[in-house]
Amino acid sequence: MSNQLKKKFLAMAIATVGTMPWSAYAQTNMEHAGHTVETSGTSTPAKSSGTSHGSMSMPGMDDGSMDMSGMDHGSMDMSGMSHGSKGMSGMGHEPEKMGRQDHGTMNMRKQQPDSSKSSSSMPGMAHGQSGASAPRAHDMGAMNRSGGEMDHGDMRMQGGSAPPDARDPNAYSEGYVRNAGKYALPPSEELVMSDMHNFGSIYFDRLEYVRARGEEWMAYEGEAWYGSTYNRAVIKAEGEVASGKLQDSKTQLLWRHAVSTFWDTELGARFDHGQGEPNREWLAFGFKGLAPYWFDVDATAYVGPGGRTALWLKAEYDILLTQKLYLQPSVEVNLYGKDDERRGIGSGLTDGTAGLRLKYEVTRQFVPYVGVEWSSKFGKTANYVQAAGEAKQETRFVAGLSFRF
Repeated sequence: MSNQLKKKFLAMAIATVGTMPWSAYAQTNMEHAGHTVETSGTSTPAKSSGTSHGSMSMPGMDDGSMDMSGMDHGSMDMSGMSHGSKGMSGMGHEPEKMGRQDHGTMNMRKQQPDSSKSSSSMPGMAHGQSGASAPRAHDMGAMNRSGGEMDHGDMRMQGGSAPPDARDPNAYSEGYVRNAGKYALPPSEELVMSDMHNFGSIYFDRLEYVRARGEEWMAYEGEAWYGSTYNRAVIKAEGEVASGKLQDSKTQLLWRHAVSTFWDTELGARFDHGQGEPNREWLAFGFKGLAPYWFDVDATAYVGPGGRTALWLKAEYDILLTQKLYLQPSVEVNLYGKDDERRGIGSGLTDGTAGLRLKYEVTRQFVPYVGVEWSSKFGKTANYVQAAGEAKQETRFVAGLSFRF
């Protein structure tokens, strides 16, 4: 016998002797409570609901040769089985025969063994007797793993037709549709986006009767604008009329541009007129909008010839008493940079007015009111007023109307 054959024979003998104890150990462990031996070929169910495979160890078992192609994994339920710590360090799993099975969350219940499947289809795995029941199938809810695919037969998907009692979305339109019917705009003015079209409005915040010091006059304050959402041409005007004559007025021509959701900037010119007084012209730049906590704010700075400057500030706030009745306090002040004796204006803070009006909103467009105002002159302006024989402070009672169209 050659040396090469002697070496092969000696290697085979050592391998056989070395694997015998491991094979015997694996044979003993296979007779586990989970693989209950059936003494007869009947289909008595194998009870394994309480079986724990957490300490099951098969170090010598080779699962690579196990043929499980005939197993149905679609109905096996392992409610009590825990595979969290199963030791299978020596097992070789071939994905072609085992498939992709995740036993981390499987549960075992009572299952009826399939007598048509014998242990002979699993060579290398001994159940102790040839009449042992075949492996049980796996039940994992609505998933059928026998073909490696998911069965969505029991899953209810959204969609489909509306129920017969669903509300008609057009039931309350009374037959009107967008861009059609007697109220529709002509094709040249059809609304596409609101900021693509120009609109106009006239709004009088104050058109009121004023009584103070035994005298009476009319006062007005309002604006008219035309333009789009972002850019508008604006005329702002305020003044007083007494004995049928315009006593004092301030008129502004402005270009208003929206810079944020609640704020606009204004740029333009202002013209002052007074009975028996020289007129004044100003360049104007300001802003107006809705400040936090719902304060209406209007502030404008002015620059005129000869280095004259001025600043006008106004703020209003609505205090709701009901949905239609509300109080509207307001504050207004004027400041000038230089004396203008011909118009009775001194430098610094010249005058201020605080008012309180009770308004009732009949509609959004028609709001009557009554109220009271306190007016005062300050600094050199107060001196000019007193020199002219007038009071520097006065209380005014007002009644008027706010409206828009």
